[in-house]
Formats: sequence, structure tokens, C-alpha cells
Amino acid sequence: MGEVRTAIGLMSGTSMDGIDAAWLRTDGETVVEIGGFASTPYDPDLRGRLRGVLGGTGDVDGVADAITRAHADAVNGLLKKSALAPENIDVIGFHGHTVLHRPEVGRTWQIGDGGLLAALTGIRVVDDFRSADVAAGGQGAPFAPLYHAARAAGLDRPVAVLNVGGVANLTWIGRGGRLIAFDTGPGNALVDDWVAAHTGAAMDADGRLAAGGTVHEDVLTAMLDQPYFAAPPPKSLDRDDFSVLPARGLSAADGAATLTEFTARTVADAMAHLPEPPRRWLVTGGGRHNPTLMAALRRLLGRVEPVEAVGWRGDAIEAEAFAFLAVRSLRGLPLSLPSTTGVASAVTGGRLHCPAGSV
Repeated sequence: MGEVRTAIGLMSGTSMDGIDAAWLRTDGETVVEIGGFASTPYDPDLRGRLRGVLGGTGDVDGVADAITRAHADAVNGLLKKSALAPENIDVIGFHGHTVLHRPEVGRTWQIGDGGLLAALTGIRVVDDFRSADVAAGGQGAPFAPLYHAARAAGLDRPVAVLNVGGVANLTWIGRGGRLIAFDTGPGNALVDDWVAAHTGAAMDADGRLAAGGTVHEDVLTAMLDQPYFAAPPPKSLDRDDFSVLPARGLSAADGAATLTEFTARTVADAMAHLPEPPRRWLVTGGGRHNPTLMAALRRLLGRVEPVEAVGWRGDAIEAEAFAFLAVRSLRGLPLSLPSTTGVASAVTGGRLHCPAGSV
């Protein structure tokens, strides 16, 4: 075992609902202790500003500064909640927020200022996790599979971890530790956008709107007829690679039902790319709170459970993963593999920022 470090991980996901912060103790290979967790919602103004720079246009620098300061507040809130001081933390894994993901042209962009975060918190920061992978020909996503594998060490295999955030991605963990990972399709993003446009709500709370609607198979078939789904992994998506436009003209409830089923069907179709079916599916991310989506996944996949069934914290996993990856970066260990992002060989990455006066 390498040196065990205490790390905070930060995640601002494609759903743009806020900042998740979690700490753990790890050597970057095994997880020694799972610590505290806190989630800080974005205020509506900052969420609107963040949405306005998706695609990498607009006031990117101003928004990057604002979200960095919001992340510093999230760190301080977690430290206070956990009765820890900055000197108790060895490193922060700062994912930033993805505003552009186009690996096919060698570009992925997560905004946020690691140097400013280090200065504001007094703690070393690792950021820019994905760029080295993309520069080496990888997809730059998904990036949590190595953490999923570390947490799943004691589970029967094969097992699949399905993360349903704005985009959905899966990690398949086989016997002997073989990993396959890729984005399956949209997660919550399309439904969130549809509901916001038709009701003004931020999401389909508890899947109630979709539960009252009817799936339109003609619309669903057209949406499924896209080359991405048949393409073999590795593959990844940007939040805005799919649109709600095919559902236009449907009622609010029918559109929500159809788009929810679209997410579930794309996960089911992803089974064609796996060496053997998982014995169970463990769902993390916000999608696991949607009973309508979870029912659709169970109908199509079989044994589907929230990750809490194995004692994991579904709201914290992505943040925990970047704490884990920050420690791996400090040790020069790989952050991505050919089977997780399609990079030619295992790649480390991340940039280290130190507060003034530290090493």
C-alpha cells in the first residue's frame, strides 16, 4: 500500500444543480476511509450564468472565477461540517465544470481556476484531469471507473455501475478486474430541459410527470436511430449532443414519458457492447431518485438497485472519485485506461497547484 492521504473531491456535474464535496482517505488504489459529504446548490443566478457559457462562449472567465469561489465555499462548508482544518487535508481534486467536450477534435474543457482554489483554501489542488487523456487520443470520459472498481472489490462480478447524471455512463467490472466504460446516452438532461420548458420546474420530481404520460414509440424509434448507439466503445458524449426537438408537439406528460424511456432504452441497448450481462446494476447519480426511470430500467435490465444497496452514497460518488483520482495523480498512477476511454495506453494526468509558501 502506498502512502494514505486525506483528500477532498469536488464535482459540478452536467445537471448543473450544484457542487458536491466529499472527503476520503486513500492511497489511490484502495479506499481506507469514507469521510463526510456535503452538497451545495448553485444559486439561480450562477446556474443561469453557467448555462450561458456551455459550448465555451460568453463570459467564460467571469463564470470560471465565480464557480471557483463557490467551490472554495463548498470546501470550507465541508471542513466545518466534518470538524476538519485545511491542514488536515493533503489535496483537493477539483474537476471544474465541463463547458465543452469534443474529443473527436482533441478538445475537452473544464472551467475553474485551480490556482485560485489553492490560494482560497490553503490546500494543494489537482485539476485538469481529462486533458492528458484527450491529448493522447482518448475520449476523456468517463473518468470514475477506476474508483468504481476500487469500491466494487468485494462484490460478485460481473457488476455494472450506472451513473445517471445529465449524461448516463456505465462501468462494467468483470471477473479478474476487467473494466469497460462508456457513455450510454442522455441521462437526466433531456427530461430536465423538457420539464423546464413546459412547466418551469428544474426536473421531473419523483418522475411524476412521466408517470402520467404515454411513451410515443414512433418518436422513440426515431431518437434511437442514431449512429452513436450502435458504435462500439470507447465513446463519450457532451450534454448537448441530443435534443428534445424530436418530442416537440407532444404533451408535457407524454414528452417526459418518452424522453425518460429514451434514457432507459439507450442503457439497455448498451448491453450489446458488454462481454456478458451484469449480475446486478448499481445506479448512482440523480437518476436513481426517479422511480419512473428506475422502473423502466428494471423492466429492461433485471436486477437494478441504487448504490445504497451496497452501502455506497449515490450523491457523493462522483466527488469521492475525484478525491481518489487526485491522490492517484500525486502518485503518477493512471487515471484512465484503454478500456475506459480508448486511450492507446494507460495515462496519468492532472495539474498540481500549491498555495503560496507550500510545496
